[in-house]
Amino acid sequence: GPAHLFRLAGKCFSFVESTYKYEFCPFSNVTQHEQTFRWNAYSGILGIWHEWEIINNTFVGMWMREGDSCESKSRQTKVVLVCGKSNKLAYVSEPSTCVYSLTFETPLVCHPHSLLVYPTLTEALQRKWDEAEQFLYDGLITEQGYKKILKEIFEEAGLLRVTEEKEFEKQSKKTMSLEFETVESCNKEYKQLSKEFKKIKDLLTQHGIAYKTNSGE
Repeated sequence: GPAHLFRLAGKCFSFVESTYKYEFCPFSNVTQHEQTFRWNAYSGILGIWHEWEIINNTFVGMWMREGDSCESKSRQTKVVLVCGKSNKLAYVSEPSTCVYSLTFETPLVCHPHSLLVYPTLTEALQRKWDEAEQFLYDGLITEQGYKKILKEIFEEAGLLRVTEEKEFEKQSKKTMSLEFETVESCNKEYKQLSKEFKKIKDLLTQHGIAYKTNSGE
């Protein structure tokens, strides 16, 4: 995300409402502590730093997910970043059961370009985004296709969390790929495959199974 926001890391900001104290630690977690003398007063985690929420090329909030269990799901919190004179938690609500919304004020987001996503990306990902914009303009992809490419860019940049299923698919593709970064890595893979090929050949010969090879390969 935006490098200038990293100065908030390692700090925590609290807000007291009624009998609850909320604490927000950017890039870490959100906690809630019930300040009563009840024997079972709640004190726990409302979410752990997970990913950004991005709308129209802008970071609009931080998602804290996988907090303490609540009924059949985990508690989660969206922290909305707004311009303010000082760093402080300004408002807390619970729009739906176990899903919380926090408003965090900070002078770090007052500049109109302070929360733009594009400048935080690497040159390679910026080029990928530029190409997608051009494809959309030329009518080569639909709006839906464009959004899909952007999502992939944000995932690659580490701004959005990749699902376990997608990560597995990505790793499988990587394993199956025959593209190598260097000649050395290509040679290494070739030697490994040659050994495996020889083993299979010997095994087939041993069991008297006929096989064909293409001499041109």
